[in-house]
Amino acid sequence: MYDIVIVGAGIIGTLMARELSRYRLKTALIDKESDVANETSMANSAIVHTGYDPEDGTLKALLNVKGAEMYPQLCRELGCRIKQTGAYIAACGEEEEAHLEILADRAERRGIEYAWLSNEEAHIQEPNLSDHVTRVLDFPTTCVIYPWEVAIAAAETAVKNGTELYLNHACTGIDRTETGYVVHTKDRDLETKMIINCAGIFADELYAMVGTPDFEIKPRKGEYYVLDNTVHFVKHIVFPVPSAKGKGVLAVPTVYGNTLIGPNSDFSDPEITTTAEGLAYVRENITKTLKNIPLNMSIRTFAGLRPSGSRGDFIIEEAKDAPGFINIAGIESPGLASAPAIVEYAIENLIRPKTPLEINEDAVMTRERPVVMSELSEEERTEMIRRDPRYANIVCRCEQISEGEVVACINRPCGARTVKGVKKRVRPGMGRCQGGFCEPKVLAILSRELGIPMTEVVLDAPDSRILIRENR
Repeated sequence: MYDIVIVGAGIIGTLMARELSRYRLKTALIDKESDVANETSMANSAIVHTGYDPEDGTLKALLNVKGAEMYPQLCRELGCRIKQTGAYIAACGEEEEAHLEILADRAERRGIEYAWLSNEEAHIQEPNLSDHVTRVLDFPTTCVIYPWEVAIAAAETAVKNGTELYLNHACTGIDRTETGYVVHTKDRDLETKMIINCAGIFADELYAMVGTPDFEIKPRKGEYYVLDNTVHFVKHIVFPVPSAKGKGVLAVPTVYGNTLIGPNSDFSDPEITTTAEGLAYVRENITKTLKNIPLNMSIRTFAGLRPSGSRGDFIIEEAKDAPGFINIAGIESPGLASAPAIVEYAIENLIRPKTPLEINEDAVMTRERPVVMSELSEEERTEMIRRDPRYANIVCRCEQISEGEVVACINRPCGARTVKGVKKRVRPGMGRCQGGFCEPKVLAILSRELGIPMTEVVLDAPDSRILIRENR
């Protein structure tokens, strides 16, 4: 029997698994997808918001500020990238400037660093700001991360500490027992004392398997453009003044030098597809705060879904009609920024009072950062190639990714098993050609390292085979 089964391997589920792995618990992490961080945690703006936006008295306000403060140390421990870009909230006119005063007041009371910039001062730093911008509120400690890198690193750490990870394990039902629950999947049943519901856009459906949900989750879609990393369009994250629908259409410089433009924000069915209408909305609305937008340098578009909850706040509580069933639901923006604090809050307030938490002295909570050849000095690259000549074979020319890096990401704990899994970990296919040249090479390496025919290598889902048969 497991002490805890976590359902959902996004940023919350993986960080929860990592944190629980420091204790002497038998824990399992399951997900219906073929990899961790494959849905909401894969497709978002990647921003660690500082915490000025949420309404007073909400869990969002409490945990956003705390989570943002935790990220630098967390990224150091996990060997993950974090980049302090700062964020500009750009007002156009007196009405929007008045709303900036509200955000500045919240920041002041919450101890968040901020500064006021005039139109002229802001334009010196960001020449592509729209001529309509009249005043800017600067939050200089705002950061960006690589969200699925953090989730993958957390999952690796948890697995090395003994957490059992089951991917491609959709939960088909849950039965109550005298001692807890039995979680059913197509391939196995997991008996557990406690369930932590981190199922994202499906959190209300999972809860409905054991009780009567008192909240509803609606997927809210956001669509984005990705600009080539040779385009240096903005230095800061640039936001419009937020509205009831969210933080608006923004520009985000990422940790790898690309720029994201988006998103829109519309309730949607759970289909992660872009639409002509959604992308048109992004193109139109980004011009409110920015000009000279080089969308001709876009290398791809994508869409992501946010689990918008009916309560308007994070839902972190034990189900009233299902003891030992912990809901962590409605984790929309600023969910990514709040994630480390959400995990800490849930453990201290909901898990520790019900489960003895004995420190596992053998647990290792840090992860060594994987080798990235393009970041090494010439001497360091020479040494890596001397030790393993596969690091000299460039697989992805756009991102300068070597065969050695691809092999390493496959053979790590929680290693890549799909073409998309390799792409998430070491970036072949993230560049200008979007995998046009490197994908066949990645497919061949996966086949060799996993010991399976090339026809069995998949893009992502189990039924997404790329090759059907040999033709010669």
